[in-house]
Amino acid sequence: MRALPHGARAYVLCAVLAGAYCAAPAVRPGTAVPWATTALLAAVHAVGSRVRGRWPEWCSPVLLAGAFLLPPAAAALVAVPGALLARVERPPAGARRAWRAARLSLAVWAASCAFAALDGPGTLGALWALGDGAQAAAGQASSGAPGFPYALAAAVAAALVLGLTATALEGGVLVTAERQSPRAAWWGRLPGALAPYLVHGPAGLAMAVLWRSPYGPAAALLVLLPMYVCACGFVLYRRESAAHQATIRALVQAVDIKDRYTRGHSERVGRASAMIARELGMSGDRLEAVRIAGILHDVGKLGVPTRLLRKNGPLTPEERRVIELHPEYGDEMVRGIGFLGEARAAILHHHERLDGSGYPYGLAGAQIPEFARVVAVADAFDAMTSTRTYRRARPVPTAVAELQRCAGSQFDPRMVGALTRALDRHGWHAAVTADAPEERG
Repeated sequence: MRALPHGARAYVLCAVLAGAYCAAPAVRPGTAVPWATTALLAAVHAVGSRVRGRWPEWCSPVLLAGAFLLPPAAAALVAVPGALLARVERPPAGARRAWRAARLSLAVWAASCAFAALDGPGTLGALWALGDGAQAAAGQASSGAPGFPYALAAAVAAALVLGLTATALEGGVLVTAERQSPRAAWWGRLPGALAPYLVHGPAGLAMAVLWRSPYGPAAALLVLLPMYVCACGFVLYRRESAAHQATIRALVQAVDIKDRYTRGHSERVGRASAMIARELGMSGDRLEAVRIAGILHDVGKLGVPTRLLRKNGPLTPEERRVIELHPEYGDEMVRGIGFLGEARAAILHHHERLDGSGYPYGLAGAQIPEFARVVAVADAFDAMTSTRTYRRARPVPTAVAELQRCAGSQFDPRMVGALTRALDRHGWHAAVTADAPEERG
């Protein structure tokens, strides 16, 4: 705990005490708890938590099955062994294990309470009492309790409560221990964090129904097999995505080393390109692709002699022609990187001009790919608002006025308008790059 800031220590301690308080009723004398079910679910979750290199939430249906089958206090205990036995990558290991156990216990307890509040246990009891399940398929249990559709809705709601609680608690650690902003720690993570629980809820319900069926717990555990397969696929996707990001970072670092003036320029152009793209209504994969296009737009400078990139003084016509080959060099360099997609077109054509006087191919108007028109505006904007050795950075309003003056001849007016609106809404904070020579193209 000594390695944690004081605020994080207090936060973790409060979570541990709250988790212990929620689980305490299960161990009070005289409390009726199905310990066999609790122990078996806890053991299954512990085994799943020890599987190396897999998505840790793949066994969340086990926790949800506990929330559906057990009273809240007992359900909170299901997560504890797995959390304490799971591998810890960074110190302090003890504090991280305690925090993980408290976080999961509180999340499962909240999910169990939500399921009970929605009369989920009563609905499940009515379904189990039916035996053949015929009336449940019709949506009404013989006792008058709601049938399977209601039980499914209650299970999904409880799963979302589990995900919301776990994410909210995790956000508190990110704020207190890692000094992240509340916006990034909570609001930025919620949508992606909650989505998997829309699948976990029905899976947990299936486990709970099968657990009390004539086939018993062995049949219930079969539900985890497709979840594990999906988790493996998700892990492979994340690894591929991480490899893509590592490729991009390596290329950008190589450009920054070769041409010192661009230090930070590529990342800022990527950020400005994404701002324009959002204003144009792009989202998802296209938004990410245009951001990557902005980051990699100058990768072709790796093929330009360093002496030209760092030359003090004017370039000769021949030297300028060499500099102007960098978009084609960049296109050749990334030709074999399949995930770039439309970003390649921006790398090749971001120096084309709307009036056809740009390079490398003199494309005009709509002939210029959309991504290239976005990156051209973002590139020029950052070049004007960054400090260079030969001049101070221009104020943002001055740079915007220059873009607007050149709209229609050099830049696409739609892209300039989109950047203007985005800047009015979000502002701009450019890092200073004053230790670099003049830009060449």
